Amino acid sequence: MDQLTDTTEMPDAPDFTWKQCLIVRSDIRMSCGKKCAQIAHAAVGAYERADRTVKKSWLAEGQKKVVLKASSDRLLFELRTIAEQAGIPAALIQDAGLTEIPPGTVTALGLGPARSEDLDRITGDLPLL
Repeated sequence: MDQLTDTTEMPDAPDFTWKQCLIVRSDIRMSCGKKCAQIAHAAVGAYERADRTVKKSWLAEGQKKVVLKASSDRLLFELRTIAEQAGIPAALIQDAGLTEIPPGTVTALGLGPARSEDLDRITGDLPLL
């Protein structure tokens, strides 16, 4: 049976209790590779700030990540403040300036891992990358 006529039901997507939100600026010019590197820095930085129990739960569940975009560095600073006030690990990334952008440019923000509903309250209005 080919894929077009297969009527086998797909299993429901799992519900994730934990996730990480990675937010990259959309108002500065970065190559795709540069964006990916900045997002990776944000993921590692936020993960390192998380509680051991949260890390373990997130890892066991499959390490869900959502990549979003923000229109300015100001928005990244605001999101970081809100997250930190809520007890969510946050890592604001500043570039070293060795390749495409000036040194010290804020490029990305990593939030979590944290409970999905807590991150949704903070990042729910941001568009996907």
